[in-house]
Amino acid sequence: MSILLLSWLVYCHSLAQTPLPGAFQTEAYLPLLKDKRVALVVNQTSVVGTTHLADTLLALGISVKKVFAPEHGFRGEADAGEHVANQKDSKTGLPVISLFGDKKEPSSADLADVDVVVFDIQDVGVRFYTYISTMHYCMQACARYKKTMLVLDRPNPNGHYVAGPVLEKKFKSFVGMHPIPIVHGLTVGELAGMINGEKWLDSSGTCHLKVIPVTRYSHKDAWSLSIKPSPNLPNDLSIQFYPYLCLFEGTIISVGRGTEAPFQQIGAPNTAYGKDRFTPVSLAGAKKPMYENTQCYGIDLRKRYPEQGFQLRYLLEMYRNCPEKEKFFNSFFNKLAGNSSLQAQIKANASESEIINSWKPSLEAYKKLRKKYLLYPDFE
Repeated sequence: MSILLLSWLVYCHSLAQTPLPGAFQTEAYLPLLKDKRVALVVNQTSVVGTTHLADTLLALGISVKKVFAPEHGFRGEADAGEHVANQKDSKTGLPVISLFGDKKEPSSADLADVDVVVFDIQDVGVRFYTYISTMHYCMQACARYKKTMLVLDRPNPNGHYVAGPVLEKKFKSFVGMHPIPIVHGLTVGELAGMINGEKWLDSSGTCHLKVIPVTRYSHKDAWSLSIKPSPNLPNDLSIQFYPYLCLFEGTIISVGRGTEAPFQQIGAPNTAYGKDRFTPVSLAGAKKPMYENTQCYGIDLRKRYPEQGFQLRYLLEMYRNCPEKEKFFNSFFNKLAGNSSLQAQIKANASESEIINSWKPSLEAYKKLRKKYLLYPDFE
């Protein structure tokens, strides 16, 4: 990509008066990368216009040494939880090192020929979406090995509210590393500042962090994604439903993986769960889905008016309708919830309002903490 073309893309974007992601603002971060050895933490969402950030930086003469790949891989094609192998990118020739699986943090050898690690991935603002866990581990490695971490910020499509239980420390895992609610209301740049400021990295301390903010962005702004952030979040509706439908991944209820509408419908092979029907099949990004080739009955949320905010009603309804309640939850549920109390409340037939009210004290404390790290006008 020529500098002239890049400038034209940025100019066209600016005319629209829409938020301009950090990756588009080359004039702000190219000086930080000039004469530096660079590693990228990127995936298919890491674009400047229609060109991948890796191609953009290489065309501008930046010394890109390697790519670190998160869950779903460099090109975003792997299933959720699928092992991503190290490889060489066929287009750029760059070595791609997987940070999903047994290895989650760059090693000393990985960073020996690197001065700056650039993180540019579109997030969806949900605690258990693992891109932010990968960011945490990269920050930790940068702190340990004295490297700079540069975050090119992007808007959060669920950044207009805060909701859900705050994670309790003993439930920390790769799908929940920080004491934040399920819907945390931060961009990755703001969250990186919180991780650093609250000293949530290990004994390595804090990392040398730089954030290129989004311009013309407010947490009140809607943000529609033109590129799927992961294989099973194909559109804005799935991204809207994801914060609360993902809790079903810790149950016997399918969220529609292996259909044309993942995270837009829920069900299982029993008519007790509802009248809508779907049949999961093996698809790219959803190989061997739950209840493969078996008709499921449940709820198609596309038929309902999109409800605002975090909803528990579907989880409570599915549990209430489950013929074998002792089989409803699996061991993953508490990791997703970030506590054991939500499962206990559901089993005790607590109402949606009772459960949500129980979260209020920890959410209020979190909201005060969050304000310290905001880079953009808030939704309130």
